[in-house]
Amino acid sequence: MATVELTKENFAEVVSTNDTVLVDFWASWCGPCRAFGPVFEQASEDHPDLVFGKIDTEAQQELAGSFGIQSIPTLMILREQVIVFSQPGALPGDALEDLISQAVSLDMQEVHREIAGQEA
Repeated sequence: MATVELTKENFAEVVSTNDTVLVDFWASWCGPCRAFGPVFEQASEDHPDLVFGKIDTEAQQELAGSFGIQSIPTLMILREQVIVFSQPGALPGDALEDLISQAVSLDMQEVHREIAGQEA
């Protein structure tokens, strides 16, 4: 599956209807973003069962701001509508693959229990 453009109009629907969503916050003027783009695109081809979304921080300033994005590129991974990873910086392909494996293998029941415990 190719990457999907995420906007404030479709973000909630994409995240709520897909178990795992990887999000690349980027901008066209950003050199590291352009370098990471093909790595992210390749991962989207290698993992057709996951959703890979891109948020153009220039066009979607409100959406990027709602996540407190201050550096780009920033990679964020959501599982079951929970942010399980968020970090600025471009990753090489092998590091991204490792991160995807870790995110997919998370015990989400445990994650939800931890969140509930923190909210109590």
